[in-house]
Amino acid sequence: MTTPFPFTAVVGQDDLRLALLLNAVSPSVGGVLVRGEKGTAKSTAVRALTSLLPEVAVVPGCRFSCDPAAPDPGCPDGPHEGVGVGASRPARMVELPVGASEDRLVGALDIERALAEGVKAYEPGLLAAAHRGILYVDEVNLLHDHLVDLLLDAAAMGASYVEREGVSVRHAARFLLVGTMNPEEGELRPQLLDRFGLTVEVSASREPDQRVEVVRRRLAYDDDPAGFAARWADEEAAVRRRIVAARELLPSVRLGDGALRQIAATCAAFEVDGMRADIVMARTATALAAWAGRTEVLAEDVRQAALLALPHRRRRNPFDAPGLDEDKLDETLEEFSGDDDPDPDGDGGGPGGGGGQPGPDEGPAGDGAAAPPGEGEGEPAPGGAGEQSPVRAAEPFRTKVLSVPGIGEGAAGRRSRARTEHGRTTGARRPRGALTKLHLAATVQAAAPHQRARGRSGHGLVVRRDDLRQATREGREGNLVLFVVDASGSMAARQRMSAVKGAVLSLLLDAYQRRDKVGLVTFRGSAADVALPPTSSVDAAAARLESLPTGGRTPLAAGLLKAHDVLRVERLRDPARRALVVVVTDGRATGGPEPVALASRAARLFAAEGIASVVVDCESGPVRLGLAGRLAGELGGTAVTLDELRADSIAGLVKDVQRRAA
Repeated sequence: MTTPFPFTAVVGQDDLRLALLLNAVSPSVGGVLVRGEKGTAKSTAVRALTSLLPEVAVVPGCRFSCDPAAPDPGCPDGPHEGVGVGASRPARMVELPVGASEDRLVGALDIERALAEGVKAYEPGLLAAAHRGILYVDEVNLLHDHLVDLLLDAAAMGASYVEREGVSVRHAARFLLVGTMNPEEGELRPQLLDRFGLTVEVSASREPDQRVEVVRRRLAYDDDPAGFAARWADEEAAVRRRIVAARELLPSVRLGDGALRQIAATCAAFEVDGMRADIVMARTATALAAWAGRTEVLAEDVRQAALLALPHRRRRNPFDAPGLDEDKLDETLEEFSGDDDPDPDGDGGGPGGGGGQPGPDEGPAGDGAAAPPGEGEGEPAPGGAGEQSPVRAAEPFRTKVLSVPGIGEGAAGRRSRARTEHGRTTGARRPRGALTKLHLAATVQAAAPHQRARGRSGHGLVVRRDDLRQATREGREGNLVLFVVDASGSMAARQRMSAVKGAVLSLLLDAYQRRDKVGLVTFRGSAADVALPPTSSVDAAAARLESLPTGGRTPLAAGLLKAHDVLRVERLRDPARRALVVVVTDGRATGGPEPVALASRAARLFAAEGIASVVVDCESGPVRLGLAGRLAGELGGTAVTLDELRADSIAGLVKDVQRRAA
């Protein structure tokens, strides 16, 4: 068995270690989500925690790890009566792979055994294996939404309910849930973020001495894992004893009215939705007191609980920066401090405090300010206008649904039609590999013609493996939405760029909600740039969009060719994910030799390869040239104006119907 890296040997990452230990003391806290860049010991710390947990007593032979002192009366392997002491085993850490199926997570009926032997045999899943241990989900933000929902529901209820294929099973599923993620690869939805009890932001230290110590310890561990672990055995044993002591003390900890008022006031001050935050803060503060060896919750416990439980619950959309204003937190705690709670130590003003984050209306001097009247208006001079400062995006709005025609087989999402494991049943086929979703009617139909040859007796149906049919289902997939944004001087004219950025920001929000990957190509002056390679992080795309400068000529052909190159490379990396190209332009082409002819030729490349495209027509004014519509025709796509892009635009819907009927 591989020797794990010692938990106490992890350098720094104090918040991460504290959050994990608090959940070890009180699993009712609700788990922890660890957010951070790659290479920050996220997985190392989680795996190291397992060796610190006390051994668990289990009923011998029970697949659901029932406690012999208090067995689950509804255990599928029960009843367990008169078990006595039982057996002990180390606490278990179960990893949930990103590509796991629903059956693998919750368990399912053994279809082949049911058909061959006529018994309803239930095969437990990972939730049963994780009971009374740790369930670890690396890259939880890449997990399919329906799996995250099942996972968090089980964590919240402490039980898993399986109702499928004639099986009705309920078993206990109480575990320490730990998820790790890299925000650069995409965010979790706010509704799912709220289901994690605590969250921790981790990053690599910028202190040279600390980085040196990280490397020194890692090299020593790699050279001799057993010897390195032995040198930390005393510290590991001390933490293990402290966890046991804190668990025993936890029922005696008193959460006074003063602390409860501070918790409620803090959640209200930060406008946190719902009551889950209040409950998690109360449980966390109680666990903090027990960890400190106290039987009374103090204001410092409430403060620390807020720093761990609230930051991820304040995000309303993916573009909100995580974090908590610690000055505001201290003011709230001071205002509602009670006689039984001493004042917080007020150390929030030091390094890492919240004072360094600008407010929503703040920013660098001049950023987002409207240009003076007349500035940026009109077309650039023939030689090309100089670069203009970025303008702030207009308020985002709900957009109409843009989708890729046909049926794909890409990653699960919410945009375009696709063949998926989940969705409505549309047909049946022979299984490729293991059978997952049985199509009962098709299986019976396949077996029926062979009953006489198989010597069927009585009213039974003889079913063989070759008769089994897999259900084919149609659901939704996420696409790669590649934005190709015109940032030339003509787009800056009449201050259109603010509205254009607002439209792209709205489409980014839509892509986030539909679980798409996004990319951003911009063109201006004499060239095109990949401002953001395809990624699942739409907030990164929004940040690049906000700082996008404008000015110069319009190299439309260069922008289209650059987008074509991006799609070609991405097809090699992820061939199943279909692309939707959104070109945001007024359709003018003024950059480079023969700009109109080259742009037309580049557009026809997309049409020849059948790439779905939409042109967002940004032309304005009383006289319209209709160049964007002509570009859409050459791309083989459709054109929508900024007004038609709004989902609630009646005029846009009418025009869309008229255009389709023409």
